[in-house]
Amino acid sequence: MSKPLILQTDFGLADGAVSAMYGVAFSVDENLKIFDLTHDIQPYDVWEASYRLIQTVSYWKAGSVFVSVVDPGVGSSRRSVAVKIKGGQYVITPDNGTLTHLKMIVGIEEAREIDETKNRLPNSGESYTFHGRDIYAYTSARLASGIISFEEIGPEIDVESIVELTTIAPTFDHDIVRGTIDVLDVRFGSLWTNIPREMFKQLNVSFGDRVEICIEHAHRIVYKNILVYARSFADVSTGETLLYANSLDRMAVAINQGSFAKAYNIGTGIHWEISIRRAPKIIYE
Repeated sequence: MSKPLILQTDFGLADGAVSAMYGVAFSVDENLKIFDLTHDIQPYDVWEASYRLIQTVSYWKAGSVFVSVVDPGVGSSRRSVAVKIKGGQYVITPDNGTLTHLKMIVGIEEAREIDETKNRLPNSGESYTFHGRDIYAYTSARLASGIISFEEIGPEIDVESIVELTTIAPTFDHDIVRGTIDVLDVRFGSLWTNIPREMFKQLNVSFGDRVEICIEHAHRIVYKNILVYARSFADVSTGETLLYANSLDRMAVAINQGSFAKAYNIGTGIHWEISIRRAPKIIYE
């Protein structure tokens, strides 16, 4: 029985690129079950691609095959790889940092470089710009359908050699937790940080308490305010800001029924830093 095949790209749906990947996969096995993770990754944003994988992969059963094609280096010397993560799922992707969060948070059990002499769409050898169709869709479909095993994808490579993007680990220092704004909850404009809830709990803050957050970009303060730590959006009024634990058990900042990112022009990545502490007591004289 075939395994689920899940696609992620930065191609969008305005042209036929994603449909071509579907066509290749179905030409391998017309009984495949193909699903979309997203095709709305910002063009060339490998960081976002990495984060969307960590947001999703672990919730699919072992044996599921993911393809992620966000590939600004297509046609260069970057490797094409397939990995098996510790939950038993597979990911096929360019080795350009897309696997950063899976490698760091879940762990990669085994990695192989795709042998493009064997695992490439027939008669596509002169095309160097659409590896998503010619290599990744074709190879992943063969793996998901059981035509090839993981070992037949290509030679084993050292897991430690898998390319990682630069990350900054969250820290707890006395009465402050610090981290980075990793990604946006795109549709709603919430800020998702890399600060685990377990680390935040060291502040001994309870639901309903006030916290002070400070957001800096390249060491310049762009937002600083006091807001409530809430269990959910329903705990605050419409338009009110809040701090909460998101679906990945990381701390997040939002406006109830509004976009925090748009309201304060906040971006993502290692240059967007956030610190959280208990709100200081104000003494009136």
